[in-house]
Amino acid sequence: MNGPDAVWYLCLAAFLFCTGALGVLIRRSPLIVLLSLEIMLNGSNLALIAFARQHGREDGQIFALAVMAVAASEVVVGLGLIVAMARRRLDLDVDKLRTLRG
Repeated sequence: MNGPDAVWYLCLAAFLFCTGALGVLIRRSPLIVLLSLEIMLNGSNLALIAFARQHGREDGQIFALAVMAVAASEVVVGLGLIVAMARRRLDLDVDKLRTLRG
C-alpha cells in the first residue's frame, strides 16, 4: 500500500470534524454554520474512505458518495432559506431564529 497509513487520514478526519463542530457551536451566521456542517461531513467522508482503504473494500467510497449527495441537497435547501430571509430583510442571526414563522 502506497501513501500514508490510515491513522493519518483518521487524524485529519477528526481534526476536520472538530473544526466544523466548533464552527457550528461558535458562529452565528447561518452561512458559516452551513459551511461548518459541510466541513463536518467532509471529515466523516474522509474517515469512511480511510476505513475502506484499510480493509481493501469499496463500501466506504459508496457511502461517502451517498453522504455527498445528502450534503448537496442540504446545502440547496439551506441556501434557499438564507436567500429568502435576506430578501425579506430579516436578521440573519442564528440565535434569534428560534421559531419558524410563515
